[in-house]
Amino acid sequence: MSKTVPTPPPGFDDLSVEEQIDFVQSLWEKIAASPEQVPVPEWHRQIIRERLEAYHANPAAGRLWTDVRTDIERKLRDR
Repeated sequence: MSKTVPTPPPGFDDLSVEEQIDFVQSLWEKIAASPEQVPVPEWHRQIIRERLEAYHANPAAGRLWTDVRTDIERKLRDR
């Protein structure tokens, strides 16, 4: 990182929690607009390798994303 930014930035603590969340969301959207510039840590790559190896060793052990998402949505609705 080329320069240090104060954490939190000036004025952040004066915002309501909702405004703070909006601020952080807008920062993330700005970062996500250029995903090719976001570095991927080596430990993320290692986890992906491990999970791919586990999948290749036993493909039937996994679940379809659509099934997982449906389960999550059901649990959230039932709260």
